[in-house]
Amino acid sequence: MKIVITAATKAEWLSASLNIKPVYTKEGSPINIIFHESGVGMLSTAVSLTRLIIVYKPDLIIQVGIAGTFDQKLKLGKVICVDEEVLGDMGVEENKNWKDIFDLDLEQKNSAPFKKGKLPNAFLKKYNVLKLPEVKAVTVNEISTNDNRIQQIIKKYHPVIESMEGAALHYVCREMEIPFIQIRSISNYIGDRNKNNWKLKEAIAHLNKTILKYVDKLNKTM
Repeated sequence: MKIVITAATKAEWLSASLNIKPVYTKEGSPINIIFHESGVGMLSTAVSLTRLIIVYKPDLIIQVGIAGTFDQKLKLGKVICVDEEVLGDMGVEENKNWKDIFDLDLEQKNSAPFKKGKLPNAFLKKYNVLKLPEVKAVTVNEISTNDNRIQQIIKKYHPVIESMEGAALHYVCREMEIPFIQIRSISNYIGDRNKNNWKLKEAIAHLNKTILKYVDKLNKTM
């Protein structure tokens, strides 16, 4: 089984890659794992993942990383996986209202790879082997800091987390019919730019431990 563990930056998976040990399937064949740095943002991620899929033809892509959360009740450092993604800043703001590409009739809500204007992961039932909490996510090019903009996103999409790469993973993998899962650890609350309040090190540590457990569990269940 060929698995790709991908992240925007090396800092989000480096410690895991240094500690990972060879793992084997039940039949004794190795699970081949490669680590992939996609770059920051949707454009870089979409292009690099497409190239990787064409060349490597993986059986599963695991996108890992940190994320901010809109849910003040969610504990920092919590590891979750993403059920569905939406594009959060592709559109226009008119009269203090946000209109996305579907509102503007620039795209149809059920035009592939979209489903009802979203990018769901149909592979979670099979690949969420750790039974991680499944949440809704929004992907943006500009990290949300403005209170009005944050409320617009919450009102329209009801996301739990925000990232800059998640939708690219969902879009590319749905288009190319590649199984995938997005696993993230919560590092901060959306809108709080005081990094003294963030839990970056803790979030990355929890993420890496979870990925190691995930690969081990996958090895035993596949």
